[in-house]
Amino acid sequence: MNSGDAVEDVKARLSIEDVISRYVELKRAGRNFRGSSPFNSEKTPSFMVSPDKQIWHDFSSGKGGNMFSFVMEMEGVDFRGALELLARQAGVDLSQYERSGNPQRGQQKERLYKALELAARFYQTQFKQNKQALEYILKKRKFSKEITLEFQIGYSPNTSNALTRFLLDKKFTLDELKQAGLTTQRFREPSDMFRGRIMIPLMDPFGRVIGFTARLLNDDPKAPKYINTPQTILYDKSRHVFGLSQAKEAIRKTGYVVVTEGNLDVIASHQADVRQTVATAGTAMTDQHFKQLGRLTQDVRLAFDQDKAGLAATERSIPLAAKAEVNLSIITVTDAKDPDELIQKDPKLWQQVVEQPEYALDWLIERYQQQLDLTTALGKRQFTDILLKVIRGLSDSVEQDHYVTKLSQLIDINAEALRSKLSKTSSNVARSAPLKQITPPKLDKDWQELIKTQNHFMSIMLMQPGLRMYLKGVTAELLPEEGAKALLRLLEEESKINYEQVISKVADQQTTTVRDFAQIMVLLYEELYQSLELLDLRYEAAQSKARLIRQYVKTKKTELAKAMRDTGEAPDLLKQAKQLDELLNTIKENS
Repeated sequence: MNSGDAVEDVKARLSIEDVISRYVELKRAGRNFRGSSPFNSEKTPSFMVSPDKQIWHDFSSGKGGNMFSFVMEMEGVDFRGALELLARQAGVDLSQYERSGNPQRGQQKERLYKALELAARFYQTQFKQNKQALEYILKKRKFSKEITLEFQIGYSPNTSNALTRFLLDKKFTLDELKQAGLTTQRFREPSDMFRGRIMIPLMDPFGRVIGFTARLLNDDPKAPKYINTPQTILYDKSRHVFGLSQAKEAIRKTGYVVVTEGNLDVIASHQADVRQTVATAGTAMTDQHFKQLGRLTQDVRLAFDQDKAGLAATERSIPLAAKAEVNLSIITVTDAKDPDELIQKDPKLWQQVVEQPEYALDWLIERYQQQLDLTTALGKRQFTDILLKVIRGLSDSVEQDHYVTKLSQLIDINAEALRSKLSKTSSNVARSAPLKQITPPKLDKDWQELIKTQNHFMSIMLMQPGLRMYLKGVTAELLPEEGAKALLRLLEEESKINYEQVISKVADQQTTTVRDFAQIMVLLYEELYQSLELLDLRYEAAQSKARLIRQYVKTKKTELAKAMRDTGEAPDLLKQAKQLDELLNTIKENS
């Protein structure tokens, strides 16, 4: 796909203020629009949108960008997902931009979406007419009518081809119904894929139906209790997160997500007002699941069943979470087999346990402590075999070393023996390693403050070439965002370049990241500094530079302190701490 042409066509048909107003109430403020931040609770609106520049900036969090980055933030999708959503709003057919392959694929997918939407409505109608299905959902499961409608719960009639005939009458072809996973071939005749089951639509992050989970209504030991739509061009079990379209707003507000095993657990949790809850297909968490959830939050809390399968799933998930740079913790459900059962006892009990998660690896260690006899050589070997395999998957060497030390203390074995065992099966030996280059966590307040200070300083540097002497002593390492680093390099190379020349230069190089960042800096400058005299601007430049260095040192020292607690006062860490103290002295020397 020629995404550049598609993006430009979408931008030409949509205004950024119209896109953002679907999520944020905007009011005119001069040439711009102002609203309350969708990312933080605030009394004074500090979210700005510039129609002229087609950009937005949230002063409370330091975030900003174009309409695509805003949709990515709000919907928890990647760039392609944001492009598809905005293209539909703009009436842009993305299949027209395909460079190769089947140019009709986009139209084909839209036909399948329509068939699945009609199927969901068909199942809902059947549900309303089936007494047994109504009793199961409303009385046995105790779901309210409101939550039943929100999740579009339905029922597939126990007939051979009622849905197939219904959709054929709507001018869909048999081949389309098979591609959508709604129809199959039985005894040479087309037949409905699902029959005599409670139907729960599976939706993409935008709320479009892409498949179904079907729950057996009459328990039959010969039939599977649950069956899902097979793999289609719309539905991929390894990527799909159930309930995400309904949960994403609550995930952003609470700052964490709860992951359960079952779809009905999710529905029960939403009814219990824990709406930041989603599910995967069983306990199979994948890289793609963590990546998708990681776009909304770094705090992922698993609430799997407390059985052997749940334990194994936790083992598999810890390295995947580490790779995705997600903090993984475990919610322990006691006195109930799953969240749904606990909620039926008392919704407040569920609300309490989700607020008391335990870091995943600590939870795993405790479980195996209970299961194995750690006083025996065999128990110690099994214990270390299992847990070193998980520790090996951790991406941070400091965290690896912390848990190796913890295991050695628990089983009274020399830590070096465990490190030796770890090194025999992995090239990533857990050692007292130097601190990695720190990356800003999405929800870290120190980093948010550092980003805001970075933006204040760089906005003045961009718009006031005569004050760029304050760039002395500021290095790319101090700036947390790539756009700021790139702009700094450009201003250092051409110290007299003005804003218009910056935009022209990066446009020629097609450097979108720098261009968008520079435009956001102009918006910020116009809001905060445009009316100030040069003397006041000089003061603001000096102060923001000093704050930038202080906040960077504070954030870096927090990382060093954690590393020292875990590994001891290693010489390389002490050396870094000394360098940070020296950096603070540059405030007086270079301001």
